[in-house]
Amino acid sequence: MNYKNDIKREIEESLDVKRHLLSECIDDINKAAEMLIDVLRENKKIYLCGNGGSASDCQHIACELVGKLRKKSISVPAFSLVTNISALTALANDFGYENIFSKQLAVYAHAGDILIALSTSGKSLNVIKAAEFAKKHNIKIVVMTGKKETPLSRMADLAIMVPSDDTPRIQESHILIGHILALIIEKVVNR
Repeated sequence: MNYKNDIKREIEESLDVKRHLLSECIDDINKAAEMLIDVLRENKKIYLCGNGGSASDCQHIACELVGKLRKKSISVPAFSLVTNISALTALANDFGYENIFSKQLAVYAHAGDILIALSTSGKSLNVIKAAEFAKKHNIKIVVMTGKKETPLSRMADLAIMVPSDDTPRIQESHILIGHILALIIEKVVNR
């Protein structure tokens, strides 16, 4: 079987979204880098949350920040709120799935920290509730989402809205943005 046309179409669609990301979102990505660097210089922490593929992206981005992307000597305090399955299931059972991230922020986060909230749709109630908690407790909010304005993007101190409606393309861009932010942080923090 020959799937070359399908492969070519997917790659071309991905490239097209990345071109739009470059022309439409570069200022917001730069602002996000500045916000993260400011938070880290104040010895504050980064928290990430999202569902499904976005949860995996949270883990991936946190890993790059805690471990390394290209430099071995750089580590920053970044925490994915999606990784402790015992806490997630207990919180979902006892307080409702919509509260799994906000309850963790209530325990761990402090004023001046930053929340990176990923949601391709911008409609995930548990991510929205995390952002609501952050807003009430002076925790900065960077949202990564798709191109449509949503309640989540409106809550953000900064929303990076990937110019696409297609979930795979949005998620690919979120990882690219995460890698860019990690690279910039490596250049500036812990010199």
